[in-house]
Amino acid sequence: MSAIQTLIRMNVNGQSCTVQAPPMKRLLDVLREDLRLTGTKEGCGEGECGSCSVRMNGELVNSCLVPVLQAEGACIETVEGLATIDVLHPLQQAFLACGGAQCGICTPGMLMAATQLLAINKNPSLAEIREGLAGNLCRCTGFIRIFESVIAAAAQTTATTAQASIPETAHAR
Repeated sequence: MSAIQTLIRMNVNGQSCTVQAPPMKRLLDVLREDLRLTGTKEGCGEGECGSCSVRMNGELVNSCLVPVLQAEGACIETVEGLATIDVLHPLQQAFLACGGAQCGICTPGMLMAATQLLAINKNPSLAEIREGLAGNLCRCTGFIRIFESVIAAAAQTTATTAQASIPETAHAR
């Protein structure tokens, strides 16, 4: 006998989509298997490591703990939604420049946690970065390069915002 399937409608990375899946199938599995968004990784499958972190309705969640039925009508942001076709997100650029990305298992979750943090706090202190990324585990970098990446991205974003807010007449001086 086959499992009961439910039609789930959600917005993933700005695109409306509909999937048919068992209602208790994990959001992680729907993203990876049904939508082929394999950037989100499974680390522990128990909500302990943060590798599967995505943003759901503006909140950071462990997609391995979310039944897809809970995502009905939700806005989901995955690591694939950070960059555009031509340009990496400032966090992705900083992770590359600072060596924050190593083996790649934790990186998508770290990027999503950092995205959440910077959405709330544009210029976090090191202590706030540590707290914002506390639900994500990494075994490769020892966290320092990850923290430096978030600091660099925040500085880049702050500088870009400040540059954009300078009146046009000030540029001509």
